[in-house]
Amino acid sequence: MKEKTREQIPKLIKDMYRFSIASLRYPLAHYRASPDFIIIGVQKGGTSSLFEYLKQHPNIKTSVVKEVHYYDFDYKKGMKWYRSFFPLNEKNKKIIYGEASPYYFFHPLVPERIYKDNPNIKLILLLRDPVDRAYSHYQMERRKGREKLKSFEEAILKETERIQKGHDAIVNEKKLYDYHHHVYSYLSRGCYDEQIKQWLKYFKREQLFVVKSEDFFAYPYENLEHIYQFLNIPKIFPQNVQIKNHGTYSPINNETIKSLRNYFDPHLKELSKLLGENFKWT
Repeated sequence: MKEKTREQIPKLIKDMYRFSIASLRYPLAHYRASPDFIIIGVQKGGTSSLFEYLKQHPNIKTSVVKEVHYYDFDYKKGMKWYRSFFPLNEKNKKIIYGEASPYYFFHPLVPERIYKDNPNIKLILLLRDPVDRAYSHYQMERRKGREKLKSFEEAILKETERIQKGHDAIVNEKKLYDYHHHVYSYLSRGCYDEQIKQWLKYFKREQLFVVKSEDFFAYPYENLEHIYQFLNIPKIFPQNVQIKNHGTYSPINNETIKSLRNYFDPHLKELSKLLGENFKWT
């Protein structure tokens, strides 16, 4: 088996699982709901935890899998395929529907795709300290066996040459999927200002709920109350607010932290201007 194929086995398994679910539920897709909200990111920002918290609300029903990946990986399959992942429509009972696919925020074609299908949708975004996010991302890829470079510093030095070709192919050739763009985008995913600009081309600022991941986990009930207000649902808190997918690993090098703080600083200043809030981490 070729090395690249072996690295992609986890994604292939997840794809098979998604496709099997869709095929079983497809016959009733016409009667199923479409989402009222999407948690669009960021990866390693707490989307799994938020998704689990929202699933516990009696007025929310979610997709049968957390990451449907329709608007990034499988957009050509069509809306009926997408709706196969959602429950039967009960919107007359004041139920709202949602999903969470954190690659959506980073994927350059997703904002326009979502806008075409649902221009009034509500979008939720958790933004984590981009330095911590990048390092957590690298550690995850090492754990999964997809990252062979043994130092974080080497991985970020090689990032541009690894992902640029794939990014260009997605944008210019409408390539459905690029492995390197998906896996090795450690720093690029943290340039939040560049991504927000793409979303604000299509959606109004008031359609986007943005919170720092660190603030969300420090004050989960307060921030959940704000999210409930954003989604226009009653204030009913979850019984369980345990953090999901919390990894442990050795600390990042201090010199690397300083270097990356300088790298991200102009991006965070621009992000703060765009959103009208302070998005600076120290």
